[in-house]
Amino acid sequence: MSNKNYEVAIIGGGIVGCAVAYYLAESGLKCLLIEKNDIASGTSSRCDGNVTIVDKDPGFDSQMSLVSQELLNDLHKTLNLPFEFREHGSILVCDNDDEMQAAVDWVKTQSDNGLKFNVLDQNDIRKESPFFAHDIPGGLECETDSLINPYLFCYSLIEKAGKDFGLDVKAQAGVTNITRGESDFTIETSDGTFQANKVVNAAGVWAPFIGEMLDIDIPIIPRKGHIIVGSRQQPVMMRNVMEFGYLMNKFGRERIADKRTAEHGVALVLEPTECQNFLLGSSRQFVGYDSSIDIQVVQTLARRALRFFPKMDDFKIIRTYTGFRPFTEDHLPIVSAVEEVPGFYIAAGHEGDGISLATVTGKLIEELINEKSETIIPTEPLRYDRFAKSKILS
Repeated sequence: MSNKNYEVAIIGGGIVGCAVAYYLAESGLKCLLIEKNDIASGTSSRCDGNVTIVDKDPGFDSQMSLVSQELLNDLHKTLNLPFEFREHGSILVCDNDDEMQAAVDWVKTQSDNGLKFNVLDQNDIRKESPFFAHDIPGGLECETDSLINPYLFCYSLIEKAGKDFGLDVKAQAGVTNITRGESDFTIETSDGTFQANKVVNAAGVWAPFIGEMLDIDIPIIPRKGHIIVGSRQQPVMMRNVMEFGYLMNKFGRERIADKRTAEHGVALVLEPTECQNFLLGSSRQFVGYDSSIDIQVVQTLARRALRFFPKMDDFKIIRTYTGFRPFTEDHLPIVSAVEEVPGFYIAAGHEGDGISLATVTGKLIEELINEKSETIIPTEPLRYDRFAKSKILS
């Protein structure tokens, strides 16, 4: 049995898919959001809530993040349901003097690009938290960074889009096949069949499986991460903190670290939650779709946290979970039309930046689908065909 036609179907009910659906529906298009489980049940429920520039490469990456932050600030005023938005800024702390020098250079580069970055000395770090180790040489801050609850943000987006813009949502409907006809797509799911003139693949780490249905090779692979949830005890920090080594792990750069820390791709990330529990990460591993918890990685995470917060040694841990980052080889997402299949778009591959870049991704897809002459950010660095071009050049 076939249901009604839509102008656009969005596959994937995580934060990127919800943002895409919101902006498309707001533009006046009749849209359907399809999710195989519950909304925000995949990666968007297994991550932290950092909306950051502090960990972005200077240039296009950081400017894209700034635009996304500005859009998020607008949505904070527009959406009906609160999503624990906290605009406190974030900091990077350094482990040694070499990292401190790199941090000073990082701040200069970002500041020269018009971003609000500041160097923090040792005294500044101590003022941030009494739990910090006394030998931390310093760090840096980005004033515009914020925190959200990704789960609540997804529901806030679709509530507004459904109530005010007519968005339809179909959860518990895994896509089993997609075929392209002369003028539209037929999307078969475990709970009905749907027609749409255009399709947006926002399925994150599962985007390649959707691509295969249309013979499209999408070069995204899962990069697993662990997060520890610490219990409410004393407020360790009021804002998000990462170590400078997080940048080294993220971009595959050389870093001074012990063998186990390097092997597990571990670098400190601490996020205080609205209820004053805290999240501790992070790790980066390529292990396919194995979501099991590795106790050795958890131990490495805890040990790394104690290097920066030695007074946390008696804090209680509630649980640990894992999630998958959708990784691309150049660390940028694919936000693009696919020329081989007219009407098919990809909005995936954000690695650990899906929370930060969801809003700018949603807005850019809306502009591409509505064929606007100017876009909110340049499209060239995010094109799907950049990977095919790189293979030809190599």
